[in-house]
Amino acid sequence: MHNRRTFLIQSIRGLLAASAASSMLLDHTVAHAMGEEDALELGWLRLDKSEPLTRKTSLRRILQEVEKRTSIKVNAENNRVLLGKDIFDYPMLFLSGSGDFDPWSDEQIDLLRTWLQGGGVLVVDSSEGLDDGPFLRAARRELARIYPDKKPQKIPKNHVIYKSFYLIKNNPRGRLAPEVGMQGYFEQDRVPVILSSFDMMGAWSRDGFGQWEYEVEGGEIQREYAIRLGVNLVMYALCVNYKEDQVHIPFILKRRNWKVE
Repeated sequence: MHNRRTFLIQSIRGLLAASAASSMLLDHTVAHAMGEEDALELGWLRLDKSEPLTRKTSLRRILQEVEKRTSIKVNAENNRVLLGKDIFDYPMLFLSGSGDFDPWSDEQIDLLRTWLQGGGVLVVDSSEGLDDGPFLRAARRELARIYPDKKPQKIPKNHVIYKSFYLIKNNPRGRLAPEVGMQGYFEQDRVPVILSSFDMMGAWSRDGFGQWEYEVEGGEIQREYAIRLGVNLVMYALCVNYKEDQVHIPFILKRRNWKVE
């Protein structure tokens, strides 16, 4: 399994890609999927410097779940970045919000296009609970400048996103559980941009005392499904179509029949 964070940064900047550990250790010592010195960081894309913090603990919490449930070492700080050259420090970006937002500059569009072409994965997560709400309409408007000949399509249930770590058979869920599933912009079978209208980040958020910040429409079982989906998205961003990789088959088989109690 390749270290996609290092690969993304260095390949875009014209350097050699670093390699990560490709097999599990046999002596029962801890094996981190991204190497001992390199911890996974996620970027939270800010629309502007004055943007208020919402769902502010969500990425830290999902990274903590990733480290607890997988072999990936993480840096769980909140890394909020403006749409500029700093995005190349991250293999995965999240954009969350509600309401319309101002168009991005041509320079910002060019940077995001280059980042996506270099292997980056962008998750756009609306907290409105509306597939055609103001936030997702604004996001689609900007993404159409990057993909003028494409429209977002429903991500089919047999896509690797739904089996990159957990086998997810139910409809994707977050704080809300709308009938509309996840959509994405496709580059062949790769999905560099993923769209969610069900507020995954709201389901992940905890306050400083460890209490959940937002109630979940379907209760705590639905919250667990939202966390599993988040873990799958992170694994997908790091590994893309690695489902044939033997490293994680034991994890997948172990969870095939695991039910949430």
